[in-house]
Amino acid sequence: MSNNPISRLLAGSAMLSMMLTGCAGTASGPQLPPASFVSMQEGPGEDYIIGPLDELTIFVWRNPELGAKVQVRPDGRITTPLITDMPAVGKTPKMLADDITLQLSQFIQDPLVSVIVNKFAGTYSQQVRVIGATEKPASLPYRANMTLLDAMIAVGGLSEYAAGNRAKLIRFDKASGKQQEYSIRLGDLLKKGDSKANVMLMPGDVIIIPESSF
Repeated sequence: MSNNPISRLLAGSAMLSMMLTGCAGTASGPQLPPASFVSMQEGPGEDYIIGPLDELTIFVWRNPELGAKVQVRPDGRITTPLITDMPAVGKTPKMLADDITLQLSQFIQDPLVSVIVNKFAGTYSQQVRVIGATEKPASLPYRANMTLLDAMIAVGGLSEYAAGNRAKLIRFDKASGKQQEYSIRLGDLLKKGDSKANVMLMPGDVIIIPESSF
């Protein structure tokens, strides 16, 4: 190797650059496609599963006295006029509406029932969990078309020492029955505004954010 001071300085700089890249670089692994849009919908989607403590509005067309605003009890049931202890947890709003329709058909002819979820917490499998180096680790109710950016805004972003580009997203694949791990680039998304780093989330996703090694 040359004893030229300039050559030694350049070689040392290159080695330092490689070390920094290894500490703060993006982890390798499969990645998800970018989200095609940012959700404007605040409520849950049609396939939302009702959970304990969700707040619902039950509407019965032409029979408003049979409707109600109710909160799902911790035991997973609701009570409305003419219906006592109807199981609600584990059902979609459409499924619950169908069950209420069946019960009310004993009292009125051809009832038309709709169920709206006003405030939602969701079952455990419907929540998105963000853990690790974030300002407020949390379990978030999944909502329709929820994105990675939505989740990070909800938890206050990255902590000071977060290695955002080494974060992982863990997702259960129903087809294979196994968990899949994906690399996500939170640093690029939140600090550089790279929209291609924003991905769609699914119910049950877990986002793990490691701390930088120095």
